[in-house]
Amino acid sequence: MNIGIYPGSFDPITYGHLDIIQRSSKLFDRLIVAVLSNPQKKPLFTVEERIEMIRDSVNDIPNVEIDSFSGLLVDFAKLKKARVIVKGLRAVSDFEYELQMALMNKKLDERIETIFIMTNSKYSYLSSSVVKEVSSLGGCVATVVPPLVEKRLKQKFKIN
Repeated sequence: MNIGIYPGSFDPITYGHLDIIQRSSKLFDRLIVAVLSNPQKKPLFTVEERIEMIRDSVNDIPNVEIDSFSGLLVDFAKLKKARVIVKGLRAVSDFEYELQMALMNKKLDERIETIFIMTNSKYSYLSSSVVKEVSSLGGCVATVVPPLVEKRLKQKFKIN
């Protein structure tokens, strides 16, 4: 079975992430969306909340599963018998960091390959950080996140 992993914090998931999930799901028998559990990043949403929002957003893609991990991504990939890591790129600025991570993952486990998928240009400006900032200030994020995510952001920021 050809298994890919799309890792990230997804705090919260955006339509940019979903674009990468939808497109990369066509490349694998099974795509695992792997939510990073890293309390040092001080996420807005718990891992469980992020998993629930992702599940709700991808329930129409049958070969996508959601899981969480902490520690080294290559260890999680071994555990899941995945050989490919999918990384989404928005701009050239993402590439340098993602290349560095891909090379380190390759050094840690030479069997792991990383593929880069460019996001749709209409999402090239979009990040979870921007979504949280706009939402926290009362701005509308309905066009950049799924409905459940918009609802949860309003609840977190106590916006009517």
